[in-house]
Amino acid sequence: MKKRIIGAVSALLMAITGTVMVLSYVNGADERALAGAKTVNVLVMSKNVAGGTPAEQLGEFVTQQQVPAKVVPSGAVSDLEELAGQVAAVDLVAGEQILVGRFAKPADLESAGAVSVPKGMQEVTISLEPPRVVGGKLQAGDTVGIFMSLEEGPKEQGPISHLTLHKVLVTDVQGLAVPAEESGDASAPVPANNVLVTFAVSAADAERIIYGQEFGRIWLSKEPETADEKGTRILDKEGLYR
Repeated sequence: MKKRIIGAVSALLMAITGTVMVLSYVNGADERALAGAKTVNVLVMSKNVAGGTPAEQLGEFVTQQQVPAKVVPSGAVSDLEELAGQVAAVDLVAGEQILVGRFAKPADLESAGAVSVPKGMQEVTISLEPPRVVGGKLQAGDTVGIFMSLEEGPKEQGPISHLTLHKVLVTDVQGLAVPAEESGDASAPVPANNVLVTFAVSAADAERIIYGQEFGRIWLSKEPETADEKGTRILDKEGLYR
């Protein structure tokens, strides 16, 4: 019995010794791989962080790693001070290197991005051709009228159109072309893709918008707070002449 115990202990010690030797070799391999190669320090996310987080608050969520310079992407950050006064422009994911291009000044995000959603409302996005988006002149913060057209009205009167919703807040617009005079490139092409427009609406109005997108057609008007809403009606073919 005593011999069995001694044998078991000896086997355990040999296994531990072997594991230590393997780990030492692996660590040594990493060091040998870096030996003779130019290395740099980079910052890597250790936890997920939401977009909008100030760079000054990232200290506890990052680690510094040494990697070969030849594998470091352009814009890699080695010190958070390089990002002073900026915020994350997108969500940051654990394991990714921190890059300058993923940060921006708060003012830049406000001028180019979405506006906040009023309490109690939800967002819904639809895809429209540029002519249906006020000629591509809409931007976040505008309010619009939403016209809906259906092939068949509720009383079998044929196709109908109606200004269904008034002064709807636009929270985001994506896909609009930048005018050549603003881009600085006179030959800049105008994208032919649809425009994605996001609205802040109540649940009931979200249903109306989705129904119009799914089973009819939608047209937007730029409708500021001062716009007069009077005189609208469900318009059918006969209504054009009344």
